[in-house]
Amino acid sequence: MERILYPILGISLIFLGTTLGALFVFFIRKKEISPKLYKIFTGFAAGVMFSASFFSLIKPALESNVTYLPSWSVVIISIVLGAGFLWIIDKIVPHFHNAEKKEEGLSVKRMSKTSKMFLAVTIHNVPEGLSVGIAFGVALSQSDNHALLLGALLLAIGIAIQNIPEGAFVSLPIKGETGSSGKAFLFGMLSGAAEPVAAVIGLFLAMQIQGIMPWALAFAAGCMIYVVVEEMIPEMTSEGHDNFGVWSFILGFVVMLALDSIQF
Repeated sequence: MERILYPILGISLIFLGTTLGALFVFFIRKKEISPKLYKIFTGFAAGVMFSASFFSLIKPALESNVTYLPSWSVVIISIVLGAGFLWIIDKIVPHFHNAEKKEEGLSVKRMSKTSKMFLAVTIHNVPEGLSVGIAFGVALSQSDNHALLLGALLLAIGIAIQNIPEGAFVSLPIKGETGSSGKAFLFGMLSGAAEPVAAVIGLFLAMQIQGIMPWALAFAAGCMIYVVVEEMIPEMTSEGHDNFGVWSFILGFVVMLALDSIQF
């Protein structure tokens, strides 16, 4: 029973992080976060995600016992599949990147800008939720491995930390677009709801289908790496070479590395 509390806590934390960030709309009058602060937060989030992709997902996938193929080949194939999956979603689902003032996905004239901003963050959140759920599912499927369970919880904590600024990123522009703090908070909170849903799906898949463990871990890593490289790195290095985003990326990377390296 105690083991079940870990995924409940972890999945709750990732949703709570986004919700806390969305609360910023009630305390910040500006319609958007300043470009410098945006790059700092984006860099930190990118560093956490990139670090988690390797140390929490790719590394255990490489160390898994695969008999039918070399584990490295399974990891490579799965990373490419994960990135390809996000690329397809990126091309199909209409969404709006507020930092770049750019629309992507299929053109849907009747969809509001607010809805497109909401979908942009939702797409971002799905791989994060999947990674947390898969990590917990793998840990629960191995009843004698407490370290994996703790590692999944630390991954969830890292994702939750970087979800706080993300909640503000989606909520503040929506506040500027709609003029309503309440509506902006609701959209920000709901954008984070994609993570626990994806986490539960990933958890049950990883628990029920033992053989997909390395595939699932590396697939989630591929999704996260795609988001970091395609969206977050360009945003954190935009508008001049002031290196705020770069140093924030390094900070996020080492924070997640430290969390993943904690031994109890």
